[in-house]
Amino acid sequence: MRQQDVTAEDYVIGVHDTPLAVAAGEWNALLAGQPAPTPFLRHEYLAALHESGSAVPSTGWAPRFVTLRESGRLRAAAPLYLKAHSYGEYVFDWAWADAYRRHGLAYYPKLLGAVPFTPAPGTRLLAQDAAWRDRLVAVIGALAREWRLSSAHLLFLDAADRDALARARPAGGGGWQFRHGVQFHWTQDAGAPLAQFDDLLARLQREKRKKIQQERRRVAEQGIVFTTHEGEAIDTALWDFFHHCYTLTYRAHHSTPYLTRDFFARMAATMPQHWLMFVARRGSTSAAPLAASLIAIDRARGTAWGRYWGATEFVPCLHFEACYYRPLAWCLANGFTRFEGGAQGEHKMARGLLPVQTSSAHWLRDERFAAAVADFLAAESAGVDDYVDELRERNPFREAPG
Repeated sequence: MRQQDVTAEDYVIGVHDTPLAVAAGEWNALLAGQPAPTPFLRHEYLAALHESGSAVPSTGWAPRFVTLRESGRLRAAAPLYLKAHSYGEYVFDWAWADAYRRHGLAYYPKLLGAVPFTPAPGTRLLAQDAAWRDRLVAVIGALAREWRLSSAHLLFLDAADRDALARARPAGGGGWQFRHGVQFHWTQDAGAPLAQFDDLLARLQREKRKKIQQERRRVAEQGIVFTTHEGEAIDTALWDFFHHCYTLTYRAHHSTPYLTRDFFARMAATMPQHWLMFVARRGSTSAAPLAASLIAIDRARGTAWGRYWGATEFVPCLHFEACYYRPLAWCLANGFTRFEGGAQGEHKMARGLLPVQTSSAHWLRDERFAAAVADFLAAESAGVDDYVDELRERNPFREAPG
């Protein structure tokens, strides 16, 4: 259902309380032309989050998807949400919310531009070109002010998004402030590409290589074997088992799963080509499964993303095998050039994934808090830079990849 339409200059601004208000074909066509599209911004993914009850107002995610149309044609769009909390974002602003509370001010609801529960960098501001991206940024800022919200946040941005936000000078003062984080990604060495997992091991420092070999040996000595399932080969029984493992992971951390079983059913129905599952079994490939990891893939762009995992019993080092070694070996065997290991996790570096900075942008309406946050971000950014420099000095490879 369309919440509101506003005419601005020669285009129409739409604000929608469901992603279903935008046709999948036109949304995906706009996404395909972006600098850094990912499967997570496909209409099917966002619609599944909504229709499955995973990201809806009752869970603290109220959609306010914005569209800009010229002569009826979609020129720009962004998946926005009014958030009643800060769960499921992976860019942590709990301290900011607490500071607002202690000063008698309301931090929530806030405006968030992100893919729920998905800390994968990529395009967030869909636009036909830079001019439409600038218009979209201006509209997002105007809506945050019109709705009298405390703040607006855009997470895990690509370079084009950052440039547009840096150019923006919102009316009423106060610009977008940038925050940086660190993830760990493996990227194929363009100058001397690896052909298989043993090649990756050969380039690691001796102690790192030896540790990985020991970890893999410990898994093998437990009689663990793996089956690999891609796309429609992931049947209902495997999805059921995976979701059970997924819930066990959250239970082990005394947490509640974000995604419902229905979400994964919709992924199987509408986006099967973007999923890869590794299933661990003991003794033989026909034995009952005991663990599973789920990887998102984009064959057209040669990129894979580590997403979720879980196990019905503890097996030493099985997590590393299922979530890093098997996916990396698969990526190399299938000609992929990038594997993103997900949020946080310095331990990933010893397994061939290197530090990469991520970016988010934040606008705060209250000038006093905006100034305080600016001071905080300046200090934090310097700390992140130092941290990345320190990590790079601990490069796990014998020679830095080209």
